[in-house]
Amino acid sequence: MRWLFLLLLVLNVFYYIWHQQEAPLRAKDVTPLSLYRGSQQDIRLLSETTDVARDKGKPVQADSNCLYLGGFPRQEAVQPLERRLTGMEIKYQSLAKDLPEFAGYWVRVAPESRRWLDDVQLQNLSREFNELKHKIMPCEGVAPAE
Repeated sequence: MRWLFLLLLVLNVFYYIWHQQEAPLRAKDVTPLSLYRGSQQDIRLLSETTDVARDKGKPVQADSNCLYLGGFPRQEAVQPLERRLTGMEIKYQSLAKDLPEFAGYWVRVAPESRRWLDDVQLQNLSREFNELKHKIMPCEGVAPAE
């Protein structure tokens, strides 16, 4: 019985050493998440900001955000969308293609006209224009003014 115990003890020691050689445990340097985010710690989704504003009883300021429609690869594809928006009496502004935050041709809907384009209207426009995308972003641009 003593020999069996010693044999199991030696096998356990051998097994322990074998596993230590396969995958040695080393502490990994992990940088804190706060260093990665830096100044972007106050970024929130638009839906979160409106919910927070509603919960606090403050009016939601929708005038600071604009609706962008587009993403078309060619200028000719934007013209039917512009005609459709004009027919719906929605104010818009065509944007230049060379803007870095936008790939393709886009149209910015004025904040006062944004209330006319609800989710149902956007879905109808998406069905009518196959390549249509929409984004809600600040009207003054994505990059902060420095």
